[in-house]
Amino acid sequence: MAAQVEIEDQESVTKSDNDGEIFNPVVVSDSRPSSPPPNFSGGDNNDSTILLREDTLEHDLIKNCFISGMGSFSNETTIVSVRKNSTEKRITTKAKFAVFKVFTQAMTRKNEGDANVKYGWYSGSKEEIDRIVTYGFSNKEIEKFEKDAGSHGVGIHLVHHRYSLVAALVGEGDEEGVKHVLLCRAILGKPEVIVAGSKQSCPSSYQFDSGVDNLENPRKYVIWSSTMNSYIVPTYIVSFKSPRLRGLIGRGRSPCVSFSVLMSILSKSLDQPRMNLILATYDDFRKRKLRREQLVKKMREVVGDHLLFKILKNQRR
Repeated sequence: MAAQVEIEDQESVTKSDNDGEIFNPVVVSDSRPSSPPPNFSGGDNNDSTILLREDTLEHDLIKNCFISGMGSFSNETTIVSVRKNSTEKRITTKAKFAVFKVFTQAMTRKNEGDANVKYGWYSGSKEEIDRIVTYGFSNKEIEKFEKDAGSHGVGIHLVHHRYSLVAALVGEGDEEGVKHVLLCRAILGKPEVIVAGSKQSCPSSYQFDSGVDNLENPRKYVIWSSTMNSYIVPTYIVSFKSPRLRGLIGRGRSPCVSFSVLMSILSKSLDQPRMNLILATYDDFRKRKLRREQLVKKMREVVGDHLLFKILKNQRR
């Protein structure tokens, strides 16, 4: 019975996206943890997450949501574990879900019945995601996007749940090649378009509540710092391996596409201003002025996902 109450509190398997469901509207009756793999939170007794058993419907729903968004990399991606942020293990976590529910109701009233709640992926290191689940988002996460010249405003950026590959490309894996992403529920309310490179850090007017990269087909959601721990609630942690991603853009022992090959291909497709920008960005990366995830973001921003993924796919044949 406790598991049923928890699912209903989080609304994690209900219709919540206006553009379609992620999960079927069912109640998961058994999400008891199995024997844990290597501890995500270092064995901290204050950890609020529970490991989902692989034979449960809830585990399969989250796994399928992630894998389906990996595109051509889906067959090479292995889910290591799925953990759930549980209201049973810590009273403060239960309070956070309660706050999220209150703000959802308030946004519903503000925007004439539509809070516009979405699911989105957040990519980070094991330590960063553990800190976010435990304490919430902080200035450290804001600074990460503030320093990114290609980010759509200064806030917390989430990736639409259907594009998990976009989140998977960002961030470093551990020594065993395991990466981690956080599936969050976010209140968008009425979003406004934020262009790439913008330094906007709050709504442009009272009528707006969040930001997106595109109104018709958004891939990125931006929640401002003033509301990041009210409008976002971490829900699931997915740990995964995808060996090909480790070598993206000239890194790793078996690179998917070396930088020299990528430059040769791009030079035939991009105009000179964009090529110069790519070369300057890579030069900053080599001088350690940019982190690898910032380089990847900028590459995707300038080149575009469609062309970049097409190159990766062709080079793997």
